[in-house]
Amino acid sequence: MDDLVLYKVENRVAWITLNRPEKRNALNPELITELTRGYKQAEDDDAVKVIVLKAEGGIFSAGADLAYLQQLQNNSHEENIADSERLKELFTSIYNNSKITIAQVEGHAIAGGCGLATVCDFVFAVPEAKFGYTEVKIGFIPALVAAFLVRKIGEGRAKELLLSGNLINAQTAGSYGLINFVADKSEIAEKVKVYAEELCQGTSAGSIRLTKQLLIDIENQPLQQALNTAVHANANARRTEDFKRGIGGFLKGEKLSW
Repeated sequence: MDDLVLYKVENRVAWITLNRPEKRNALNPELITELTRGYKQAEDDDAVKVIVLKAEGGIFSAGADLAYLQQLQNNSHEENIADSERLKELFTSIYNNSKITIAQVEGHAIAGGCGLATVCDFVFAVPEAKFGYTEVKIGFIPALVAAFLVRKIGEGRAKELLLSGNLINAQTAGSYGLINFVADKSEIAEKVKVYAEELCQGTSAGSIRLTKQLLIDIENQPLQQALNTAVHANANARRTEDFKRGIGGFLKGEKLSW
């Protein structure tokens, strides 16, 4: 991995760290490429069950790099399409990942940086962290994250955040459903570690993969179609080795450790 993104695996948890603190972990094409590579590496590693995204320094990510924004002004339409495709690939590599993804947010997450947290399955944040999609304040649009945010918190709240560009604190973000847990700075690293390792030990990787895929598949399906999709997902899950092992252990009264 490039120094822009640090990668390590401990106890079946892949720790992916934004390492550009001098630029407030701002996104540029190089960082986006390295981050996408990190998520794909974790996806392909059978030794990894949970992925944690965190950042060096006091800011989780301030969004797009200033030099990057300046360059966008000179891009051709085709170059802007290609650039947006790279960000789409990053977001989908996180959102569609078969592993559980957790964001550990210890500072402000703004614009594209907030997008990174949005597409994770779970978000831990310190009380001081601010969240927001400020693109409309600079004549830009929060295009890609909008598709994920509506699914996560609903159209009403998504409009409130995306159209105002206002920042909200961690407590408000929690009440909106944007984040899951608030933890003090002195405690957040340990809380994330414990939570991630409990998920590793207490859940079937196969079941997590199938459940995440089911949630993606049924998101916009009519009820009857979603139920039919669920019927087939249920039947397929019952053919897996994890199902046989899990049910067998449960019926014997054994404590399962995955």
